[in-house]
Amino acid sequence: MHFAALIVAAGRGARAGGQIPKQYRTLAGRPVLARTVAALAAHPGCTAVQVVIYPGDAALYRAAARELPKLLPPVPGGATRRASVLAGLEALEPHAPDRVLIHDAARPFVTAAVIDRVLAALAPDRAAFPALPIVDALWRASDGIVAAPQPRADLWRAQTPQGFPFAPILAAHRAADGDADDDVAIARAAGLPVAVVPGDGNNFKITLPGDFDRAERLLQQEARSAAMDVRTGNGYDVHAFGPGDAVTLCGVAIPHERGLKGHSDADVGLHAITDAIFGALAEGDIGQWFPPSDPRWKGADSRRFLARAVERIAARGFRLTHVDCTLICERPKIGPHAAAMRAQVARICGIDADRVSVKATTSERLGFTGRGEGIAAQATATLVSA
Repeated sequence: MHFAALIVAAGRGARAGGQIPKQYRTLAGRPVLARTVAALAAHPGCTAVQVVIYPGDAALYRAAARELPKLLPPVPGGATRRASVLAGLEALEPHAPDRVLIHDAARPFVTAAVIDRVLAALAPDRAAFPALPIVDALWRASDGIVAAPQPRADLWRAQTPQGFPFAPILAAHRAADGDADDDVAIARAAGLPVAVVPGDGNNFKITLPGDFDRAERLLQQEARSAAMDVRTGNGYDVHAFGPGDAVTLCGVAIPHERGLKGHSDADVGLHAITDAIFGALAEGDIGQWFPPSDPRWKGADSRRFLARAVERIAARGFRLTHVDCTLICERPKIGPHAAAMRAQVARICGIDADRVSVKATTSERLGFTGRGEGIAAQATATLVSA
């Protein structure tokens, strides 16, 4: 669903303190406005971003908006918030968007999830906005003395972006008198129904000096989370029994009255682990990397496949922290060989054996493994950013 974003940045933000308006102050070295524009523009449905600025802030705006995507030329705001929004809407009118999301410049932590919820609730005859329910007790007070409780049922704390069908909200602003706290009030005054969707506690508006401290802490938390990128992949493989006198499982040859059929050495354990790693990296599967149609892999040692997957871990900036493989068969017995399998997998992966689990289970004589027709394996691999 496509939309144009309208960011209102014409206020002075005096309560936030500082030498320049809050939307141009920096958070972790980047202007608040730049973070806000980037958050809206990053949404795949955003086609354009229109910013409304204070007439005297052109130089500050140019410095903050440098190299940001999807930006239209800024327009000067008016004496009231409504006048500023109307100026932005009229600047967007030649672009004829079907929908517009109107957002506060001082809310830099808006997420794609919040935008998606607003868009999902929008309709040609209905607006929508995100909000948080009031959970604290409310009291009226006079001169510092409590006077009466205020019921909080059905009360919401409004956030932005507030979404509207474009033509109705433009008409509503043109017809409105005076100012309004937000654009929902303008829409309702014009008879446009407005839906409420869940907001996000981190989508707060920077208003007071302490809000900058809160914003810095939030950015630090996000940086720590990004630095610790944890990924998990799953793998599964199966091979049927065929002629032979041994099977190779997790790199260990085990004597058996039959072998396993496959283009390579049919090591279901290493195949499942290899697939789990490729899955964690979102790099396809073992069949894409080593297609059975390629004669190079005829009878190949599956340790080569796992080694290649391990190379990709380092190349992508991750490290392998744990592997868990379960072999599913009635025979041969896996227990006597599990320690050797763990050591083999650990050696190929370059991790300690205590980070490798190899275990076995039967299928209680059910299915193809229960009937002794083959062996299956499933594996999980966990990666973290290096």
